[in-house]
Amino acid sequence: MMFFKNLFRKKKSSSIAKKRLQILLVTDRVGCNPYTTEAIKKDLIRVLSKYIDVDREKCSVEICHDSIPYLLANIPIKEVKV
Repeated sequence: MMFFKNLFRKKKSSSIAKKRLQILLVTDRVGCNPYTTEAIKKDLIRVLSKYIDVDREKCSVEICHDSIPYLLANIPIKEVKV
């Protein structure tokens, strides 16, 4: 039984490593290093916080690439400010 659990863990960690490598390659192609991506995230949160209350701990921003590079932002909203 432990063999199967370890087998599934390796797939999970390998898929995570693959995803990280893809992100690294895309950011390299676009010319956007991790520091720039983090600065974009902070700026987005700062601007959006003027209008909505966001969950800062759960925010994520990444640069992805399918046919063209794009910015993917996941910013959970706690509530809209009136």
